This record gives sequence, structure tokens and C-alpha cells, in this order.
Amino acid sequence: MSMSTRNETRVSIYTDGACSGNPGPGGWAALLFWRDQQREISGFVQEATNQRMELTAAMRGLEALKRPCAVDLYSDSAYLINAFQRKWLAGWKRNGWMNSKKEPVANQDLWETLFELAGTHDVVWHKVKGHADNAHNNRCDELARGEIRKNT
Repeated sequence: MSMSTRNETRVSIYTDGACSGNPGPGGWAALLFWRDQQREISGFVQEATNQRMELTAAMRGLEALKRPCAVDLYSDSAYLINAFQRKWLAGWKRNGWMNSKKEPVANQDLWETLFELAGTHDVVWHKVKGHADNAHNNRCDELARGEIRKNT
């Protein structure tokens, strides 16, 4: 797909994950914006960690796209954003999924999927402050926590 086509298909995705206990029941949510359309998606996992839910939210948001897009992805997870912005993910992959301490990278299954999805799309990763004045991030938090409440 040409870059001009991707630019015409610019999508914004806001994501958040939540956990009741860590580990414990978890919820994730994503808001997708394209032109004047908005879509909310969310889900529940019986046993999760907060980090797994943050990664799942981003993964599910990107998976919801029907074709390669230019994506602005917003998250309050420094773990997620730094892995891409600071090239941690590329280093982990290059080092056989070992971190800088020579230990296996946590959540490798989700990272592998996210790495593949990020390669399909032209993603710009944005860190937002959690539980602050970002209405879209707050809505994702509300949806993710709502998944935990309705499923436990």
C-alpha cells in the first residue's frame, strides 16, 4: 500500500488495561477513531496482569483494523510505549527474547503479535498521562474496569 493511501486511512486508537489484583481478573479497552466514526471495543480475561491487559488493548485495537493504516496509538502504559519508542522490542527480538538482564522477556506471546501488527501498520506511539484529563483515555479505563465488574 502506498504511503499516500495510508495517509488517507489515518486512524487514532486510545487503549487502556486494568486488573483487579495483579495478577487477577483483567479488562482491556480500545477506542478507534476514523474520520467521523468512533468504535469502542473491550474484553475480559479471567487471570491476567496489568501489563498483559495494556498490551492486549493495543493488540486488539490494531487487530480491529481491516487494512493497513497510518495509526496514532495512545496509551498511558510506559511499558508499551517505551518498548516501541526506545526500540526495546527490536532489541528483545534480536537477542532471542531476552531482556538486558539476560532473562526471558515477560509477555513474549503478546509482544510477538504486537511486533507483527506494528509492521503491518504505520504506527506512531504516544504516551498519555493516565487518570488525568484525557477523555479518551479515561473512557478506555472506564470500559476496561467495567469488563472486570460485569464478569466477576
